[in-house]
Amino acid sequence: MKRNENSYKKSGVDIKLANKLVDYISKVSKKNVKKKKTNSFKGEIGGFGSLYDLSDYKIKDPVIVSCTDGVGTKIDLVNKFKKFDTIGIDLVAMCVNDLIVQGAKPLFFLDYIAVGKLDLKKTKKILKGIFKGCKLSNCKLIGGETAEMPGVYTKDKFDLAGFSVGIVSKKKIIKKENVKSGNIILAIPSSGLHSNGFSLVRSILKKNKIPTKLKSELLKPTKIYSKEILKLTSKGMINSAAHITGGGLVENLLRSIPKNLTLNLELNKIKVLKIFKWLKAKKISDFEMINTFNCGVGFCIIVDKKKISIIKQIFTKNFKPYEIGFISEDKTKVNLINSIKW
Repeated sequence: MKRNENSYKKSGVDIKLANKLVDYISKVSKKNVKKKKTNSFKGEIGGFGSLYDLSDYKIKDPVIVSCTDGVGTKIDLVNKFKKFDTIGIDLVAMCVNDLIVQGAKPLFFLDYIAVGKLDLKKTKKILKGIFKGCKLSNCKLIGGETAEMPGVYTKDKFDLAGFSVGIVSKKKIIKKENVKSGNIILAIPSSGLHSNGFSLVRSILKKNKIPTKLKSELLKPTKIYSKEILKLTSKGMINSAAHITGGGLVENLLRSIPKNLTLNLELNKIKVLKIFKWLKAKKISDFEMINTFNCGVGFCIIVDKKKISIIKQIFTKNFKPYEIGFISEDKTKVNLINSIKW
């Protein structure tokens, strides 16, 4: 090829480098498969499509549940602090935590990584987090796409999206129709900011220096709740559930109860994490805080009061559920009781 000829590589897309990445993903994926007794993934990473065998799952009246999500502008802070090995956990968590809201067991995961310039070292670190997230949620990375997009993204910028699929028996689907007046709302603690509200966080950071002891909280990966929630689902302990993401507590909990019932939140009972207390002190209203951030509550389950003591035994100390409200039949849709103790 003559030096002055145009080429895909000269335009910014290196196919050979991308193939090296595919080989790496395939090798790591195969290692993970060998550790499992059964392998439902049929095929190879890098094919046109990914096959998954459902015959190992002896589920009556199986229903497939699918979710897709991203990690928002948390990516900007990942780039700023050069910490790439945990954002993949966030990506998996944002998807599988949505799956389990309906009682679905995560089966497999696919990722989409868009970059301005493919950096193998950086991308491998991102993938390390994705593999870890899949391990934590007991699902399999079976494929994905890495898109090198010069001119669309600058050299060091990237974006992530994930897609996950789960399975649940029709009889065990968690439905909001199961919620009744008198049910209790249990809050399960978050690990931190998770992956929501980062546009506001970044705006605050432009004007305020965060204390050194809180800096690590910014990129702490999202807690994956699948192990505990699926245990409770198998025992029929959950009437409804909510993954607390964008929109905060009120918006997400309203999605999880029938329209004829009232959501009563006792705000003073919320165990607020230090990172949220710091953010609140930067002239953010209570309304904005509770509608933007999880404020320390990453997941909620709505249950019968008599089951609470059994439910709490499933969780470790740091993520032990606690009561933050109840369901009733009133004329109003939402009752916010007392104020958050910042």
